[in-house]
Amino acid sequence: MPVSLKGRHFLKLLDFTPDEIIYLLDLAAELKEKKKNGIPHDTLRGKNIALIFEKTSTRTRCSFEVAAHDLGMNTTYLDPSSSQIGKKESIADTARVLSRIYDGIEYRGHGQKIVEELAKYSSVPVWNGLTDEFHPTQILADLLTIREKFGRISGIRLAYYGDARFNMGNSLMVGCAKLGMHFVACAPAGYFPGNELTEKCKVIAAETGGSITFTSDPTLGAKNADVIYTDVWVSMGEPADVWDKRIKDLSPYQVNAAVMASAAPGAVFMHCLPSYHDRNTEIGGMVCEKYNMDALEVTNDVFESPASIVFDEAENRMHTIKAVMAATL
Repeated sequence: MPVSLKGRHFLKLLDFTPDEIIYLLDLAAELKEKKKNGIPHDTLRGKNIALIFEKTSTRTRCSFEVAAHDLGMNTTYLDPSSSQIGKKESIADTARVLSRIYDGIEYRGHGQKIVEELAKYSSVPVWNGLTDEFHPTQILADLLTIREKFGRISGIRLAYYGDARFNMGNSLMVGCAKLGMHFVACAPAGYFPGNELTEKCKVIAAETGGSITFTSDPTLGAKNADVIYTDVWVSMGEPADVWDKRIKDLSPYQVNAAVMASAAPGAVFMHCLPSYHDRNTEIGGMVCEKYNMDALEVTNDVFESPASIVFDEAENRMHTIKAVMAATL
């Protein structure tokens, strides 16, 4: 039976079957090919979407805006100072107002419960651009990039280094479980995904041929890994004073040449960006100076190496987001 996602919300990958996720990846690849070849695909002309950003972004905003314009749509960007959601207007009321005006609503912000409530009261599709708990559009881009690199997804082993408690660790674990990949979280005790989500993913992985493994051994974590993945050690919105503990706890899990050498031959490096791989940012420079480091979650030689596919991954944010909007509108 053909897959149809028309009218569906896109809140987390747990809501989708493996076939539906593959459908989105196939559609993204098709739309990417059309864009590369200059073939118009503005099939959603006349539609309008609202982009609510309670957390700022480069890749997510640019990807949604360019993808929408390629599809023929208009966008309204609501930045943190413009949105009254939950402040002067309830989430339920915001959803009901915006869905009378717009054909789709993107939300990037804090708790997953906010985007879930938006979807509950919205009469048009709601898309999760990032919450504290999940980042599903990023994972679609990651899966497409992995498939482009290896020609397959099932059976690929992905090792995630660092703080796996939040949106990236959670979402990668879900995505890997759904598509039969082997997910390894390599982190100190206390930095792994929560038990409830982990148990759900283990059940899913058992059905798809994947696996879920946690280890605190940085060398063992990389063993046989096709993909080494990391993210910044302090997430957006966290207080600056958490750096002391994160540096102490996570420095042994920095992705460096030794980690890559422990991975499988031909392994690639991935990062959702932005990255503190050198001192050339205000925050990265300040933190590196304070702790006498040249890089944080990944060393510059790995980030700039031929194994690094981070910019392929960043580009694919736009193509996969375009697929989500095209499929659901």
